[in-house]
Order: sequence, then C-alpha cells, then structure tokens
Amino acid sequence: MHEKIIILDFGGQYAHLIASRIRRANVLAEIHQPDEVDVEFFRNDLIKGVILSGGPQSVYDEGSAACDPAIFDLGKPILGICYGHQFLSQATGGKVVPGAQKGKEFGRADLKHDAECPLFADIPTTSTFWMSHGDEVAELGNGFQVCGQTDLCENAAVWHPSKKLFGIQFHPEVTHSEYGSQLLQNFLNICDVKGDWTIEKFYEAHQQKLATQIGDRNIVLFVSGGVDSTVAFALLSKILGPGRVQGLFVDTGLLRQGEVDYVEKAIRGIGAELTVMREADRFLGNLAGKYDPEAKREIIGNTFLEVQRAFFAKNDLGDNTLLAQGTIYPDTIETGVTKNSAKIKTHHNRVPEIQKMIDEGKVIEPLADLYKDEVRALGELLGLPHELVWRHPFPGPGLGVRILCAGEAIEEITAPKVNAFTLRRNQKPFQILPIKSVGVQGDFRTYKHPAVLKINDEKLKIENEGGLEALEALSTKLINHYKEINRCMYPLAVSYAGSIKKMNVAASDINTARVARLQRADYIVTTTLQSMGLYNDVWQFPVVLAPIAFNDQGQESIILRPIDSIDAMSASVGKLPAEFFTKVAKQILKDDSISAVFLDVTSKPPGTIEWE
Repeated sequence: MHEKIIILDFGGQYAHLIASRIRRANVLAEIHQPDEVDVEFFRNDLIKGVILSGGPQSVYDEGSAACDPAIFDLGKPILGICYGHQFLSQATGGKVVPGAQKGKEFGRADLKHDAECPLFADIPTTSTFWMSHGDEVAELGNGFQVCGQTDLCENAAVWHPSKKLFGIQFHPEVTHSEYGSQLLQNFLNICDVKGDWTIEKFYEAHQQKLATQIGDRNIVLFVSGGVDSTVAFALLSKILGPGRVQGLFVDTGLLRQGEVDYVEKAIRGIGAELTVMREADRFLGNLAGKYDPEAKREIIGNTFLEVQRAFFAKNDLGDNTLLAQGTIYPDTIETGVTKNSAKIKTHHNRVPEIQKMIDEGKVIEPLADLYKDEVRALGELLGLPHELVWRHPFPGPGLGVRILCAGEAIEEITAPKVNAFTLRRNQKPFQILPIKSVGVQGDFRTYKHPAVLKINDEKLKIENEGGLEALEALSTKLINHYKEINRCMYPLAVSYAGSIKKMNVAASDINTARVARLQRADYIVTTTLQSMGLYNDVWQFPVVLAPIAFNDQGQESIILRPIDSIDAMSASVGKLPAEFFTKVAKQILKDDSISAVFLDVTSKPPGTIEWE
C-alpha cells in the first residue's frame, strides 16, 4: 500500500496533468469525481493530501461542480487550483465574481508572493506562472489571508495557516509555470509524503489491469507510426504475446509525404504483424464537400470504423476480438468526456459510434490515462528504438485537421474609405482574417479569427534576440484584450507587395490537390529541420494550409506552428533560429499557389496546438 494524494476532478483541462506531475515526484496520485466521494473516504490514513482541480464552470452557477466541504475540517493539507481555488474560497465564506477585464488572464503572468507561506518555499518572490481564468475571488474565505498577487489578480494565492488550506488562481502543473514543479513539491512536503511510487510500479500494476480487462480475447490495433500507437502495440504485445495483437495501418490519403513506407518499415522493425489497407479514395470521398471542423473529425473517425468493419468481416473476426486505440489523455479530456469537462474538440477516437463501443467494452485504450511524456517514458521502459519514441507527434486524422476549408467564397477589401484621423483612431496592431481556428481559454473552446500582426518594432522581429519570446508575449496580451481573436501570426514571406488591401477566401474542401500542396510544404519543413540538425529542438511542428490569398496573388497560405511542450496540455512557440524560418518560407513560396507564409506565435492556451 502506498501513501497517496487525491485529486478531485472538477473538469479542468489539466486535472490528469496534475496527477502526472505528482507521480513524477514518486507519489501515487488518484483522480476521483468530487461528488462521488464523501468526507468518510478521506479519513483513510494513506491519503496525505487533496488537490482540487480547475474546471470550466463558474462556482456561483446553479449545479456547478462541488465536493463535500466537510473535508476542509479534516486537518489534511488541501490545495485548490483555479476553479478549485474559487470553490475553496466560496465554500469557506468567501465570494467569487465574474472577472471584469482586469480579472481575466490567459497565459503567463508575473506573481509576487508572500515568502511566509510554505507553499512558496525556495521560489523567488517574483516569478512567472500560467493563468487561464475568467472569474476571480473577490472576498476571502474565513481565516484566509492573501499570499500572492499579479497585476490583474489581487487574490492570486491565499492560505489558511492553521488548517493548511491553500488556494491559487494559476496553474503550477503546466510546464510554462516557471516554478510550478517546486510549488507542487512544496505542497507534497507540507503533506509529509515519503515518495515511494515509481513509473515502473505503475507499469506493473497497469499490466495486470489490462490482462484482466482483455481476458482471452485478441486485439486489433489501429497503428499510425506515431509514438502513441507504437507504444500501445509494444505494451499489448508484452502483456499478451505478439500472436494475439495485430496492427492495422490505414493509408487515409491524409498522411505526410513518404509516410506509408516509413510506417511499414518502422512497425515491422519492432516485430509487429501489420496489415496495410489503402483507403485514400474512401476517406477523401467521404470528406468531399465537407467544411466544418467538427464534421470532418467525425467523418474521419467514422470512416476508420468503416475500414475496421470491412477488415473484421474479411478476416472473420467476431466477439473474441477487441479494437485497440493509442488514445492518450489529452485526446479524451479535450473531447469533454469526463463528467465536468467542457468540449474543446471531437477527437477522431471519440466520435459517437466509437464512444458507444467503448461503453460496451469493445475497445481497449491502454494509454488513455497517460500524457505524451509518460508514453515516451513507457516506450523507453519497453526498449523501443529512440527514433520511434521521440518522433514528433502526428494527429490521428492526419492532414485532415491541418487543411482548413470554407463553405463559401469570401472577398474582403481591407482599405476602408475614411479620413486619416479615423484610421489612426481605430488602428489595431493586427489585421483580422476572415477565417477561423480553434483555441482554448478558461477550459472552454473558442472558435475565433486569427490575426496577422503588424510589426513595426525592431524588438518584435524574429531575427533579433528575444524576438520570438516578445511576439509570444504580445500575442497573449492582444488575445486577452480583443475578444474577436484567438491566434496571432507573424508574416514570414509574402508573394504580394505592400500592405494587405484585399483578402480572398476560396470555397474549398479536402481534395487530392490540396493534400499534395500541404504535403509539399510539410516535407520542406521536416527535411529542413533534419538537415539543419533542429528536429529535436521542437516537440512538434504542424504545418497548416488555409484557403486565403492576399492582393490577388496565389490561392492559399501556409501557417507554420512549431511547438515546445512535454505533454500537449500546454505549449509555447518553438524557438528556432530565424535562418530556419527564412529558408523554409522561401522554399515554400516557390509554389505559385501560395500567397503567404505565416508563423503562428500563439501559446497554448489561448490557442490549441492544432488549428482544428
């Protein structure tokens, strides 16, 4: 038996990420729904502390997530994060209100703390933490005092010294909180835990759990060649033996250039039995004439099911065979499958029919509780080749979520006929585009416009030291201030002269020509990363095709989205050298159909990693 920390999941995007961070400190973490455990549950001596997660709701709304407030009188250390902080304050006599503009924060924020609070031991009195909230604590709970503030949040950290109750508005669990790991370790120190839990022990327990769940049934696993499905295959083969696990690789027509050959070689290289099904016509046919991002994801997921059924029928596979998927936790939480979470996007592994199969016990997801960093650690533990374990993530729907579509053509003239005084008065430091992308703010999905930054300040040029960091910080500030945008882009190279005077969005769906156009740009990015020795300097590098052209030059634009992350739950812009961006943009613009090449300089939050 192990000492443990209980995490009450109020539905935040980061609930399982908190558990991951706690496990990295060799402490067992268990996640429970707040209304499914009462005060008696917490009297267990092995429970050394409790963490209340963030969540998408407002604590003052009727029916909002809540736990038994009696736990605050047990004498066990409790840490409330974001929504958890607000619930803790309200449940102990405080007041939470909708944040005015001043009370809303998304992204990095400088926190000044009271060094007296043990939660901030060994943390500089001014340090950077990650914010994502729309409400704020206006009045403290009984017996609480303030121990941390930001410019926009007066009660960013509070504590009750005698009861060891702590509330923080920011998210220490995300990697971009500068001293987040130290703060969580400080909480564990307050809880006085031994720290005797390891990933190896977790793996051992998971093996037995999966073996029991699967029983004597065989497994068919959708394989993509990415780290998730590859580790899932290796794990299941380790538990069941290779003869009971068969890999199914589907050529959807939405893969990267050369991807089919690479995946076949890589998967067979680890001893996997692999069947390749070439289904590009089926996928592209089903996607023809479809434009909505959610509809595209559902179509891709359902088409995978069509392929699976055809495979099962052809090979006479029945009830004794389970479908396996390499789904990881960010895929499930962003779909909104936990009780209190909000929907960010529908993952192709979570379309309604697959969810129905999961509910019926017909699907096994051996990695569903893990984050990308944990999947990689498990892959290393299983002895997989380094190049497979550390390959850039690639979405299951492939380029289907990187090809933006439009149901109708749009023409927008951007030079209004007004006098110079009005122009100066209404001037914004960006140009809003008549297309939309997905973002995430305060645990909710946004579907808003991207904006092209107007760069006049030399400090904001990517070729200057600190330029990318400054652009990322500017992006966060602008998105927090202007409600109509959720991404900012930096122009790398354009085929037109002068400023943007006209924008054309072409009516477009996913088709062979557009796939090939994006494959060429994506191939340029990947091979340039490799040739310049930069491939391992970023965690992931989505390349996006958007059906928008400027000043009647070209047909579409390319957006580059280099990502620094560990677990996909938070991310910053990949800090690659300006030489790389210049080289890549120049090569991509050799394609006459490309009007412009942009760099997405938005962190997550407020922008998701993928554009759809």
